[in-house]
Amino acid sequence: MKILYATQATGNGHIVRANVLVPKLKQKAEVDVFISGQNAQLKFNGNSITNKGLSLFYSENGGLNYHKILRKNSMLQFLNSVQKVSLDKYDLIINDFEPVTAYAAKLRKKKIVGLSHQSAVLHPAAPKPNKKYPFSKLILQKYAPVQTSLGFHFTKYDENTFHPVLRDSIKKLNCANEDYFLVYLPSYRNKEIYKVLSQLKQVDWVIFSPFSKISKKQGNCTFLPIDEQLFTSYLATTKGVLCGAGFEFPAEVLHLKKMLYVIPIKGQFEQHCNYLALKELGVMGSEDFNLLKLQKWITANHIVSIDFTDDTDVLINRILTI
Repeated sequence: MKILYATQATGNGHIVRANVLVPKLKQKAEVDVFISGQNAQLKFNGNSITNKGLSLFYSENGGLNYHKILRKNSMLQFLNSVQKVSLDKYDLIINDFEPVTAYAAKLRKKKIVGLSHQSAVLHPAAPKPNKKYPFSKLILQKYAPVQTSLGFHFTKYDENTFHPVLRDSIKKLNCANEDYFLVYLPSYRNKEIYKVLSQLKQVDWVIFSPFSKISKKQGNCTFLPIDEQLFTSYLATTKGVLCGAGFEFPAEVLHLKKMLYVIPIKGQFEQHCNYLALKELGVMGSEDFNLLKLQKWITANHIVSIDFTDDTDVLINRILTI
């Protein structure tokens, strides 16, 4: 069997999942990897076909930057990619929310299976915000359409929903709790982060940011450029984590039994769904960068205890028998 594993590079979670699942798939079949998108900090561990695709971009205060989304994405280029991408030699396309191959497979009636967190977010039992977020929800529904899908979420809603896929590097970490908090809020500029966290003077913050080119200490805040190995070392020894309401990274924090506080990206339907799902599990957070609520979180010293089952082998077998 020859498989095309297609994933996107908007954010880092999709790449993390590909780095775990692709080697396992290669034990069972011949696999090529197709990656589209422009703004992930992590790299895929192997050879891949790359494409500009369609990407989301964020403003400096934690929201979607619609102007940049329109400016940085070319619909003409995207349609051209859909037309030109080669799918004929593949028996199966596995699609992790990747739009080029999703639309190409739909047009050519090729066998495609969705394998993404996004499909589980849309599950009827998964929590949804009362506010509609029409543009962001439309992206979730239409961005990478597939007929058959398996999903990942913090909670298993049915037999087609699986727990998060965790990296071996995370599962093997030797952890400690030192007296600082780790921050990863890539949709906020450094000045916005410092404006809030500098007021919590009793706490030291280590902030990894795509807007940092060099290391810089500013009061009780240390800003560092994105570096996966260094980031993981700080994650191992931090007391707790302040981050967006994504999926893979909050799951890693929960697995490591660290304190967790999440802030969803403004206007991003998927992140607001994740925020509600995490709240159901007892995770603290807020819909804005709220100083008083952060202080309450620090004082509470609250850790949510949850164990995610490793279903990757079961998942691989399910995919190959669909």
